[in-house]
Amino acid sequence: MAAYTAADVKALREKTAAGMLDCKNALVEAEGDFDKAVELLRVKGLKGVTKREGRVASNGLVASYVDGGVGVLVEINCETDFVAKSEPFKQLAQRLLDQAVAVKATDAESLLASELDGKTVKDVLDEGNAQLGEKIEVRRVARVEGSRVAAYLHRTASDLPPTIGVLVALDVDSDDAAATGRDVAMHAAAMSPLYLTRDEVPADIVETERRVAEEKGREEGKPDAALPRIVEGRVNAFFKDNVLLEQAFAKDPKLTVSKVLAAAGTNVTSFARFRVGA
Repeated sequence: MAAYTAADVKALREKTAAGMLDCKNALVEAEGDFDKAVELLRVKGLKGVTKREGRVASNGLVASYVDGGVGVLVEINCETDFVAKSEPFKQLAQRLLDQAVAVKATDAESLLASELDGKTVKDVLDEGNAQLGEKIEVRRVARVEGSRVAAYLHRTASDLPPTIGVLVALDVDSDDAAATGRDVAMHAAAMSPLYLTRDEVPADIVETERRVAEEKGREEGKPDAALPRIVEGRVNAFFKDNVLLEQAFAKDPKLTVSKVLAAAGTNVTSFARFRVGA
């Protein structure tokens, strides 16, 4: 007679996010002792950490923290959506977000090198890797500051945690500015801007856009005299597609984001946008 029940397997899987067969085998080896089964799965997980290093972690979640004029965004990846929606993974993500806030991390490297409960966050992550049986990694960390910060998290599926996150730093500290900032954050989640202003676009990228626009114009048989105007038009179209302040506002495409902000008496000084796996 089995020393465990189907309910035990279900509970062990929910606690550890390990596979069904792994949970069954652990309970068999532990002769039905739940806590021992948990420990066996952790030991097995630790042995597999190195083997998982080369695997792809393209699922996960984005978590955010906002307190007045400070915002922190963290992307934490795993291999499957099953683990992404598990409580142990979400708890680990919250722990890492809290640490990023505490140490004022501005990138993944500084977060991983920081000390948490007597060990590095990298070691904590390896323990989570072992517990969950998948490759777990902190991919990106961002910290923005302003007079006020607005945030938006988006779920692409109702049963999964947020996979898109945006922070928007504003130059005005008011509830009205924050409301507009959240609208802009929602816009950024949908429209995927790469830069805040056209001045932030690297010169080599602008030059490439100009070269491509000119070559395309010549292939289309446009007259040489018209090429400068055509090139400028296409480069401006690139800016309107990729620069946040120049994009057509998602809620009212007749207005640009900059005009929406101006109408609210505020402006965006910086932003961060993460999409899991992108």
